[in-house]
Amino acid sequence: MSAGHHVTTVVARRHSLQAPTTVLMIRPHHFSVNPQTAADNVFQTRPDDVVGERTPADIASAATAESTALVDALVAKGVRVHLFEDESNERPDSVFPNNWFSTHRGGRIVTYPMFTPNRRLERRADIVELLKEQYRVQDVIDYSGLEHDGLFLEGTGAMVLDHIGRIAYVARSHRADPVILERFCTHNGYEPMVFDACDDNGAAIYHTNVLMCVGTDVALICLDALPDVQRRAEVVSRLTETGRTVVDLTHDQLRDFAGNAFELTGSNGRLLAMSARAHRSLTAQQIRTIEASCEIVSVDISTIELAGGSVRCMLAGIHLDRRPAH
Repeated sequence: MSAGHHVTTVVARRHSLQAPTTVLMIRPHHFSVNPQTAADNVFQTRPDDVVGERTPADIASAATAESTALVDALVAKGVRVHLFEDESNERPDSVFPNNWFSTHRGGRIVTYPMFTPNRRLERRADIVELLKEQYRVQDVIDYSGLEHDGLFLEGTGAMVLDHIGRIAYVARSHRADPVILERFCTHNGYEPMVFDACDDNGAAIYHTNVLMCVGTDVALICLDALPDVQRRAEVVSRLTETGRTVVDLTHDQLRDFAGNAFELTGSNGRLLAMSARAHRSLTAQQIRTIEASCEIVSVDISTIELAGGSVRCMLAGIHLDRRPAH
């Protein structure tokens, strides 16, 4: 398996620490709804409920096509995409690589311990090697061995990182162990900001990045999901003190993955990548607020969303400096 050739030339543009110019994606060829993650992911369609006229092969084929459509949409906007194929039938959630690794300015790659056993199979040495070859990588920090101690921190699913304010926003869950979080923040220079979050039925939010998205000038978050009013106010204060406008999402918009968006930088400036379902859920005023800062780019990934994740989960941001071309 090797990186695809969906790579664009990046032209000069306004730089933003928050909005990378490059992402890494996995195109799945055997996508399915993961039964191992169904217990605590309330955004996921239960495997037994994925019924109808579509066969497992139909669902897998549709997910492959949706992944390709997102790649094409981003490349068309001038985002560089490193595309890897996944031919394995043992990694149903491989389309969501942001959970097992992240990259950071200064040349650091971090790999993470994953909660469910079959998601641990998603870690790939060839991806780390590609990043080492094409980018200035000084250090690889591997927390994955902590899985054997029952400790988990599922990357930028569990953490939403403010690269400008150096804050790691984290919804409490067993997928975000406080010991590893503290270690990550110490190693990488972030301040942890931890809070409880739940849906309107009281179920805990399994990953922070379905709850909120932090861009350069705008942050999307479902504030009603934070039951502690004081902590909610503190989160808003931290988001706004760097000049961001907060777009408050409803629980319905949360379920439609409006919080699972990712700001990137394309050839004509910043853009906010989200699913078509998420885009449709936004009000006209919310769209105006977002588009005052960046262009919305949306793609239909309704099959992939059956697995309980959306566009943000599909994109591993690359915050590393490229090596000069030889």
